[in-house]
Amino acid sequence: MPIRIIIADDHRLFREGLVNLLSESKDIEIVAQAEDGRDVVLKAKEFNPQVVIMDIGMPIINGVEATRQLLKELPSAKVIALSMHSDKQYIKGMLEAGASGYLFKNCAYDELIEAIHTVNSGKKYLSDVITEIMIQDYLGKEENNPESDAELTERESEILKLIAEGVPTSEISELLFVSVKTIGTHKQHLLEKLNLKTSTDLVKYAIKKGIVSLD
Repeated sequence: MPIRIIIADDHRLFREGLVNLLSESKDIEIVAQAEDGRDVVLKAKEFNPQVVIMDIGMPIINGVEATRQLLKELPSAKVIALSMHSDKQYIKGMLEAGASGYLFKNCAYDELIEAIHTVNSGKKYLSDVITEIMIQDYLGKEENNPESDAELTERESEILKLIAEGVPTSEISELLFVSVKTIGTHKQHLLEKLNLKTSTDLVKYAIKKGIVSLD
């Protein structure tokens, strides 16, 4: 039986795009869409979903309160927060409200599918970046090797933003009219210049510095 899902997001274009994307999976059935927090609570009672993909910044009732109300009415449902908010207060708010997962909107399709199956099986799912944010908050300190505050060129900032938004290297090369190898070189220079080690570190840096817009 496919997993019954409701998608809640006030941005229609994003919401419908996600519906079309997930509908390609035979393991998933989109039973409803919601455009605000009150709407998703009402539709959850009507359609009895197994998983709800929840935006945070929605009108009428925000995603945190909607999650709390939804799970009170339908405790068997699993909620996955899908947002661009990286602030630990939003993450804590969703988890404390009962969400079983938290992902950024720039996550890969495969990761979202994995998250859906994971929470549907009764487990928790947090992206690598979210996990690191929560670990750092728990420890109350930065990593041993904090990133550098080196000034980036306009091109470096442009590439960093695209990487942080999850754009594949091949697409970045097409957008900027350079080779894939050149993008790889820029990425390596960014890691060295910022004293970072992985692509995940680059995403965290971009979010922290406001290079990636949050909504």
